[in-house]
Amino acid sequence: VISANPDVLLALGKEELKKVKNDLEMVLSRLKLKNEQLEEDLRREQQWYEQQEQLLDTFNRIEEEMKHQGQEHSRKRVFNELQQQKLELDVYKEKILNDLGEFLEEYFPFPNEHESSKMKVRFFLTIKFEICFVHFLNLILLVFQILINKLISTPHEPYVEITDSFWPPYVELLLRYGIALRHPEDPNRIRLEAFH
Repeated sequence: VISANPDVLLALGKEELKKVKNDLEMVLSRLKLKNEQLEEDLRREQQWYEQQEQLLDTFNRIEEEMKHQGQEHSRKRVFNELQQQKLELDVYKEKILNDLGEFLEEYFPFPNEHESSKMKVRFFLTIKFEICFVHFLNLILLVFQILINKLISTPHEPYVEITDSFWPPYVELLLRYGIALRHPEDPNRIRLEAFH
């Protein structure tokens, strides 16, 4: 039973307020303590985050350096491989040139028969493929040009007399591939094939 006396009610209210105040002070102290712990955790988390960012930056830098070194290493490796391939191609080219020289010496000897065999072999071993091919092509084109000029200048008599300036292996080459034809009655005369 609660008394209706205002003094008693005031004393009870004060007591109740003191209890509430004590409870609130306890809650406040707990919250302050909890808040301090959270702030400490936040500081630790921030430090951890900063350390992780520094680690990430360091790893990114290391990765970039390794990429760069890997690219440099890759470039050096590719360059070395290309140099090795070039050396192999040079050796192969020398072998091909030697084989070509022997082939030309056997099947397309020099028109000059007075030249010694050793000079021919030495010449063919040192000659470059381009020079040899151009020399061969120029002689063929010279014969071919003479045949074309004769055909244009005198179409009714297109035959050309085979002279010493016409090297026999080249004449045979033109005849074998149907570029030139022999005269039916005189084998010392040839003409250009009528391609039309």
